[in-house]
Amino acid sequence: MKRLSAAEIATAVNGELYGIDPESLLSAGVVTDSREVGPGDIYVARRGENFDGIEFAAAAVEAGAALVIGESVPTVDDNPLPTVLVADATEALGQLARRSVEALRETGELRVIAITGSVGKTTVKDLTADLLAGAGPTVWPPNSYNNEVGVPLTALRADEETQFLVLEMGARSIGNLAYLTSLIRPDIAVELAVGTAHSGVFGSIDNTARAKAELVESLVAGSTAVLNADDSRVAAMREVLAADVETLWFSQRESLPEWVGADDRIVRATGISTDSSGHPSFALHLPGEEPQEVRLALVGEHHVGNALAAAAVAFACGVGVKSIVTTLATSSAASRWRMELIDSPSGVTVLNDAYNANPESMRASLKTLAAMGRGDEDSRPRRTFAVLGEMLELGDESVSAHSDIGELVVRLNITRTIVVGEGAKPIFNAANLEGSWGNEATWVATVAEAKELLGAELAPGDIVLFKSSRDAGLRYLGDDIAGVSGAQ
Repeated sequence: MKRLSAAEIATAVNGELYGIDPESLLSAGVVTDSREVGPGDIYVARRGENFDGIEFAAAAVEAGAALVIGESVPTVDDNPLPTVLVADATEALGQLARRSVEALRETGELRVIAITGSVGKTTVKDLTADLLAGAGPTVWPPNSYNNEVGVPLTALRADEETQFLVLEMGARSIGNLAYLTSLIRPDIAVELAVGTAHSGVFGSIDNTARAKAELVESLVAGSTAVLNADDSRVAAMREVLAADVETLWFSQRESLPEWVGADDRIVRATGISTDSSGHPSFALHLPGEEPQEVRLALVGEHHVGNALAAAAVAFACGVGVKSIVTTLATSSAASRWRMELIDSPSGVTVLNDAYNANPESMRASLKTLAAMGRGDEDSRPRRTFAVLGEMLELGDESVSAHSDIGELVVRLNITRTIVVGEGAKPIFNAANLEGSWGNEATWVATVAEAKELLGAELAPGDIVLFKSSRDAGLRYLGDDIAGVSGAQ
């Protein structure tokens, strides 16, 4: 956080000071969990559905917190603890992040990169951070900190030395991104894709597109919009850009879409292929540079688009082509359960992609599994297992979306499909109707039943994919089968 006085903080969050010298300077961390407080930190006592953070204020101060931001003034022995009294602690957190970033921009060379999209946000955030970290001090969220709490907390980790602040921004309703960008305006905004994820929340894919467009609408003159040329809804966002906002496209099509002009700048991949280990290779084309051959450390052809988006950001920030190529070839999944490839002690290869799921990412994961199972001139074919759970928040499209996946597993010749949970059952039903025979597809009600089946059937050399939305719990089963320490 930018060093600010207690009085400056109170002004920034529209609060009133108690129990602290207004001239006291604060520049340590900002936390919302009293258990994470360190010496000199600011503790933001948020009020949740099942807790009131102000109840832990005394413990936070005892642990070293220099200031509490809360909706009431906590006391010890009738003496007020050092507090900024505010109307809404969560809003105050955002206002403090806004003031800190504004102050850092006034005194330094901070550039803010914000990333959104229905799929790929976390992977692109991690890749982008890796690419920029070699060019200067970079701050990014360790996990999917992409909401009204996570984005400000990440921004408040930036200090006077930070050159790049990489933010992941999510939306669950129209207005979410407008709010987040009102707090921290990006210099570079990345639009990955408009898909069916959360369509049950937004009501339609067009509403999803409208919500996602709020990110690039926040850009001002001199900023850059990094847009996916292969997604027509993202491409249409060029029409909402303010004057003098630069567009930098990325595409993995061999033939460019009609809306990309001959003079437009674009980051491209051509000659895409995937080897038997699931790693994609392609020729990377950066504006004004000779094509460079890249083999991603990430697993799955769908990561080509993610790599292009991250490379576009790095290019816009002045990172050299050799550094971009080298980093893409060595940067693996930094966040858990995103196409995480693990060779288990039992000889089974586990592909754990069960943190998030929507129809687009489910199809991509299954195609990667099928490609890995086919083998090539250097490896023999392998049996493929797909353990699939429910894709949540699809609304009225849920049954048809799951049914489409059931048809796909048959067409891809997946050796064995185990469908887990009532919500995912249409996958199993559709697989049977599509032509699955014998026990190629099985439905079980619980994760425990799936574990029992896998224990009886998996053999050394097999590949097993775990894919579902987070709340289905399959990521922990994947850890268990992979022999990952701490699996639940």
